[in-house]
Amino acid sequence: MALEWKKNVREVTPYIPGEQPQEGKLIKLNTNENPYPPAPGIKKLISDADTERFRLYPDPDVTELVDALAEYHGVGGDMIFVGVGSDDVLAISFLTFFNSDKPILFPDITYSFYDVWADLFKIKYETPALGEDFTINTKDYIRPNGGIIIANPNAPTSVAMEPAAIQSIVASNGGSVVIIDEAYVDFGGKSVLSLTEKYDNLLVVRTYSKSRSMAGMRIGYAVGNPELIKALNSVKGSFNSYTMNMLSIVLGVESLKDEEYFRSVIGKIINTREKTGVSLERLGFKVLPSLTNFLFATHETVPASVIFEELKKENIYVRYFDKPLIDNFLRITIGTDEEMDIFLKKIGGIIKNFKKMKKGVDI
Repeated sequence: MALEWKKNVREVTPYIPGEQPQEGKLIKLNTNENPYPPAPGIKKLISDADTERFRLYPDPDVTELVDALAEYHGVGGDMIFVGVGSDDVLAISFLTFFNSDKPILFPDITYSFYDVWADLFKIKYETPALGEDFTINTKDYIRPNGGIIIANPNAPTSVAMEPAAIQSIVASNGGSVVIIDEAYVDFGGKSVLSLTEKYDNLLVVRTYSKSRSMAGMRIGYAVGNPELIKALNSVKGSFNSYTMNMLSIVLGVESLKDEEYFRSVIGKIINTREKTGVSLERLGFKVLPSLTNFLFATHETVPASVIFEELKKENIYVRYFDKPLIDNFLRITIGTDEEMDIFLKKIGGIIKNFKKMKKGVDI
């Protein structure tokens, strides 16, 4: 008998994250995690945690973390919204703000969760094409729309926009909400967070997963006009009031207290990124300019798919997107100096062997 109920099931093509191998010694450069531990105070706080609090529900308003983030960024608490990772914040933002009969806009090459959420919530969307150099043309976003979302710096390309270009998009779209996803901005990008006090239609989204080394705690937040934040909280409260666990709240506050450690880790990653980019270029790669904690690169002769599979045999994982326009690129997360040295040695060997094979030499 046919399963009649299936006709009412919502069908979507899910987001596919990078592989998460759990066993063996490996170098994991495929999910843009931070290779360094979070601030030292985090470890001590976990040891000293008041576990008696865990029997209680967490504060649904996440007041402790909201206040800490507001102080850190120099804004009012009514301008902060907190969620379980930036994915949660973004999903709730789609549900809250993108309800027009006009299509929302985001680039054709960007974070691949955007179209998943749009499909899930049945939101119309259009995807203006990036330029040949993977840059965004601001003119593509100055037209009728039901909302805009742009990752800056963009993922997976690593290319960033200047604040003036973003401001022109925001200023030209007063009738819709513009979301700027700044997941990677701490690695050298220029934030537009200060513009949230000038434009009531701008929402800036951040995460603890990259620069703060806390992907496992799932902490994300948004900064925007109080009316935007009020709307987000209304939708969240209608869906699930107790989204963030108590330990994440406490540790999220603690992370903001050690700015010196935070900046030192960022500096290490930027230095390693620059050295790795130069080394890859010497091996024959074209590397896009990066202001993130990863590099987006393509080799002049060796297909990305070949490098990807050969690296996996060496227990080194990078990200490969089998998609039009970027199917010959690899996204390479920046690890420690030691990890990147091993990665470069292995990838050099792969390129050498491929060239020998193409020449018909027995390897």
